[in-house]
Amino acid sequence: DPLSRKSLFGEATGDFKLLRGITTRTVMSSAMQSTARDGNSAVKIFAPYSIYKGKAALSAGPCLPTFSKLESGGYRVERRGTIMLTFWPAIGERKYDWGKRQIFALSATEVGSLISLGSKDSCEFFHDPSMLSSQVRKSLSIKAHADGSGYFISLSVVNNILKTNDRFVVPVTTAEFSVMRTAFTFALPHIMGWDQYTNQLPHGANQSSPKAVHELQSSEWDR
Repeated sequence: DPLSRKSLFGEATGDFKLLRGITTRTVMSSAMQSTARDGNSAVKIFAPYSIYKGKAALSAGPCLPTFSKLESGGYRVERRGTIMLTFWPAIGERKYDWGKRQIFALSATEVGSLISLGSKDSCEFFHDPSMLSSQVRKSLSIKAHADGSGYFISLSVVNNILKTNDRFVVPVTTAEFSVMRTAFTFALPHIMGWDQYTNQLPHGANQSSPKAVHELQSSEWDR
Protein backbone atom coordinates (compact mmCIF):
# COMPACT_ATOMS: atom_id res chain seq x y z
CA ASP A 1 0.00 0.00 0.00
CA PRO A 2 1.42 3.42 -1.02
CA LEU A 3 0.56 5.07 2.32
CA SER A 4 2.31 2.34 4.30
CA ARG A 5 5.37 2.58 2.07
CA LYS A 6 5.47 6.36 2.50
CA SER A 7 5.24 5.98 6.28
CA LEU A 8 8.04 3.42 6.37
CA PHE A 9 10.19 5.65 4.17
CA GLY A 10 9.64 8.58 6.53
CA GLU A 11 10.62 6.49 9.55
CA ALA A 12 13.75 5.23 7.80
CA THR A 13 14.72 8.79 6.86
CA GLY A 14 14.31 9.91 10.46
CA ASP A 15 16.46 7.03 11.72
CA PHE A 16 19.16 7.91 9.15
CA LYS A 17 19.24 11.55 10.29
CA LEU A 18 19.52 10.37 13.90
CA LEU A 19 22.48 8.16 13.07
CA ARG A 20 24.21 11.03 11.27
CA GLY A 21 24.05 13.03 14.48
CA ILE A 22 26.00 10.54 16.55
CA THR A 23 29.39 11.94 17.59
CA THR A 24 31.25 8.74 16.88
CA ARG A 25 31.32 8.48 13.10
CA THR A 26 32.49 5.44 11.29
CA VAL A 27 33.27 5.69 7.60
CA MET A 28 32.92 2.24 6.11
CA SER A 29 33.85 1.10 2.67
CA SER A 30 35.59 -1.70 0.85
CA ALA A 31 38.91 -2.72 2.38
CA MET A 32 40.80 -3.34 -0.82
CA GLN A 33 42.08 -0.93 -3.43
CA SER A 34 41.78 -1.42 -7.14
CA THR A 35 42.47 0.45 -10.34
CA ALA A 36 40.07 1.64 -12.99
CA ARG A 37 41.09 2.51 -16.53
CA ASP A 38 40.16 5.90 -17.95
CA GLY A 39 41.74 6.08 -21.38
CA ASN A 40 45.46 5.57 -20.89
CA SER A 41 45.59 6.71 -17.28
CA ALA A 42 45.06 4.54 -14.20
CA VAL A 43 42.68 5.99 -11.61
CA LYS A 44 43.67 5.19 -8.03
CA ILE A 45 40.88 4.27 -5.66
CA PHE A 46 41.40 4.85 -1.94
CA ALA A 47 38.95 3.15 0.40
CA PRO A 48 40.13 3.38 4.02
CA TYR A 49 38.06 2.30 7.01
CA SER A 50 38.03 5.29 9.36
CA ILE A 51 36.93 5.74 12.96
CA TYR A 52 36.52 9.21 14.46
CA LYS A 53 36.52 9.69 18.24
CA GLY A 54 36.75 12.63 20.63
CA LYS A 55 40.53 12.95 20.94
CA ALA A 56 41.82 11.29 17.76
CA ALA A 57 40.87 9.48 14.58
CA LEU A 58 42.10 6.21 13.11
CA SER A 59 41.99 4.87 9.57
CA ALA A 60 43.17 1.58 8.11
CA GLY A 61 43.83 0.53 4.55
CA PRO A 62 45.90 -2.03 2.65
CA CYS A 63 49.16 -1.26 0.87
CA LEU A 64 49.69 -3.88 -1.82
CA PRO A 65 53.08 -5.51 -2.43
CA THR A 66 55.46 -4.59 -5.24
CA PHE A 67 57.01 -7.16 -7.57
CA SER A 68 60.32 -7.44 -9.41
CA LYS A 69 60.96 -9.42 -12.57
CA LEU A 70 63.37 -12.36 -12.50
CA GLU A 71 65.75 -13.37 -15.29
CA SER A 72 63.62 -16.46 -15.78
CA GLY A 73 60.69 -14.21 -16.75
CA GLY A 74 58.74 -14.78 -13.56
CA TYR A 75 58.03 -12.32 -10.77
CA ARG A 76 58.70 -12.32 -7.06
CA VAL A 77 57.58 -10.07 -4.23
CA GLU A 78 60.11 -7.28 -3.84
CA ARG A 79 58.41 -5.57 -0.92
CA ARG A 80 55.59 -7.17 0.98
CA GLY A 81 52.39 -5.29 1.52
CA THR A 82 51.06 -4.02 4.83
CA ILE A 83 47.94 -2.77 6.53
CA MET A 84 48.64 0.90 7.11
CA LEU A 85 47.14 2.45 10.24
CA THR A 86 46.96 6.24 10.29
CA PHE A 87 46.30 8.27 13.44
CA TRP A 88 45.67 12.00 13.61
CA PRO A 89 44.66 14.23 16.55
CA ALA A 90 41.46 16.14 17.18
CA ILE A 91 41.78 19.93 17.43
CA GLY A 92 38.16 20.68 18.24
CA GLU A 93 34.68 19.26 18.01
CA ARG A 94 34.62 17.10 14.87
CA LYS A 95 37.83 18.77 13.69
CA TYR A 96 41.08 16.89 13.12
CA ASP A 97 44.63 17.89 12.16
CA TRP A 98 45.69 15.70 9.22
CA GLY A 99 49.06 17.45 9.11
CA LYS A 100 50.04 15.90 12.46
CA ARG A 101 49.22 12.36 11.43
CA GLN A 102 51.40 9.39 12.34
CA ILE A 103 51.35 5.99 10.69
CA PHE A 104 52.09 2.40 11.65
CA ALA A 105 52.44 -0.39 9.08
CA LEU A 106 51.21 -3.81 10.21
CA SER A 107 53.06 -6.78 8.72
CA ALA A 108 51.27 -10.00 7.81
CA THR A 109 52.27 -11.58 11.14
CA GLU A 110 51.11 -8.52 13.09
CA VAL A 111 47.80 -8.63 11.22
CA GLY A 112 47.53 -12.26 12.30
CA SER A 113 48.03 -11.25 15.94
CA LEU A 114 45.35 -8.58 15.69
CA ILE A 115 42.67 -10.69 14.01
CA SER A 116 43.21 -13.51 16.53
CA LEU A 117 42.57 -11.33 19.60
CA GLY A 118 39.83 -12.45 21.93
CA SER A 119 37.44 -10.11 23.74
CA LYS A 120 39.81 -9.85 26.73
CA ASP A 121 43.16 -10.16 24.95
CA SER A 122 45.79 -7.50 24.31
CA CYS A 123 48.88 -7.16 22.14
CA GLU A 124 51.67 -4.66 21.50
CA PHE A 125 54.04 -4.08 18.58
CA PHE A 126 57.31 -2.13 18.43
CA HIS A 127 58.89 -0.63 15.30
CA ASP A 128 62.36 0.91 15.18
CA PRO A 129 63.97 1.50 11.75
CA SER A 130 67.34 2.27 13.30
CA MET A 131 67.77 -0.32 16.03
CA LEU A 132 71.15 1.04 17.16
CA SER A 133 70.51 4.76 17.33
CA SER A 134 66.78 4.52 18.19
CA GLN A 135 66.13 7.95 16.68
CA VAL A 136 62.49 7.12 15.99
CA ARG A 137 60.54 4.55 17.98
CA LYS A 138 56.93 3.54 17.45
CA SER A 139 54.76 1.32 19.62
CA LEU A 140 51.21 0.22 18.88
CA SER A 141 49.10 -1.12 21.71
CA ILE A 142 45.73 -2.85 21.50
CA LYS A 143 44.15 -3.42 24.90
CA ALA A 144 40.73 -4.87 25.59
CA HIS A 145 38.19 -2.98 27.68
CA ALA A 146 37.71 -4.49 31.12
CA ASP A 147 34.05 -5.23 30.37
CA GLY A 148 34.83 -6.81 26.97
CA SER A 149 32.96 -4.07 25.08
CA GLY A 150 35.82 -3.17 22.75
CA TYR A 151 39.47 -2.10 22.69
CA PHE A 152 41.76 0.87 23.18
CA ILE A 153 44.07 1.24 20.18
CA SER A 154 46.96 3.56 20.98
CA LEU A 155 50.05 4.68 19.06
CA SER A 156 53.14 6.23 20.63
CA VAL A 157 55.84 7.84 18.45
CA VAL A 158 59.07 9.11 20.00
CA ASN A 159 61.23 11.13 17.61
CA ASN A 160 64.58 12.01 19.16
CA ILE A 161 65.56 14.01 16.07
CA LEU A 162 62.61 16.40 16.26
CA LYS A 163 62.38 16.08 20.05
CA THR A 164 58.71 15.10 19.86
CA ASN A 165 56.61 12.52 21.65
CA ASP A 166 53.20 11.92 20.08
CA ARG A 167 50.53 9.69 21.53
CA PHE A 168 47.10 8.85 20.13
CA VAL A 169 44.38 6.80 21.83
CA VAL A 170 41.27 5.69 19.95
CA PRO A 171 38.58 3.66 21.75
CA VAL A 172 37.09 1.09 19.38
CA THR A 173 33.76 -0.65 19.93
CA THR A 174 33.21 -4.36 19.42
CA ALA A 175 31.35 -3.64 16.17
CA GLU A 176 34.14 -1.43 14.83
CA PHE A 177 36.76 -4.00 15.74
CA SER A 178 34.72 -6.72 14.06
CA VAL A 179 34.79 -4.70 10.83
CA MET A 180 38.58 -4.32 11.16
CA ARG A 181 39.01 -8.03 11.85
CA THR A 182 36.89 -9.04 8.84
CA ALA A 183 38.52 -6.53 6.50
CA PHE A 184 42.04 -7.42 7.64
CA THR A 185 41.33 -11.13 7.20
CA PHE A 186 40.15 -10.47 3.65
CA ALA A 187 43.17 -8.27 2.86
CA LEU A 188 45.80 -10.61 4.33
CA PRO A 189 46.46 -12.82 1.26
CA HIS A 190 46.49 -9.70 -0.92
CA ILE A 191 49.24 -7.93 1.05
CA MET A 192 51.24 -11.17 0.91
CA GLY A 193 50.87 -11.32 -2.86
CA TRP A 194 49.14 -14.70 -2.72
CA ASP A 195 46.19 -13.47 -4.74
CA GLN A 196 48.57 -12.94 -7.68
CA TYR A 197 50.07 -16.39 -7.11
CA THR A 198 46.75 -18.24 -7.05
CA ASN A 199 45.33 -16.27 -10.00
CA GLN A 200 48.29 -16.77 -12.32
CA LEU A 201 47.74 -18.44 -15.66
CA PRO A 202 48.86 -22.04 -16.30
CA HIS A 203 52.49 -22.54 -17.28
CA GLY A 204 53.11 -21.55 -20.90
CA ALA A 205 50.16 -19.19 -21.19
CA ASN A 206 50.63 -15.52 -21.98
CA GLN A 207 51.25 -13.76 -18.70
CA SER A 208 51.48 -10.11 -17.84
CA SER A 209 53.21 -8.53 -14.90
CA PRO A 210 51.40 -8.66 -11.53
CA LYS A 211 49.19 -5.67 -10.91
CA ALA A 212 50.10 -3.57 -7.91
CA VAL A 213 48.85 -0.17 -6.85
CA HIS A 214 51.71 2.07 -5.78
CA GLU A 215 50.63 4.08 -2.77
CA LEU A 216 51.28 7.76 -2.31
CA GLN A 217 52.93 6.62 0.91
CA SER A 218 53.79 2.94 0.92
CA SER A 219 56.14 2.90 3.91
CA GLU A 220 55.60 4.19 7.43
CA TRP A 221 59.11 5.72 7.30
CA ASP A 222 58.48 7.81 4.17
CA ARG A 223 57.58 10.86 6.24
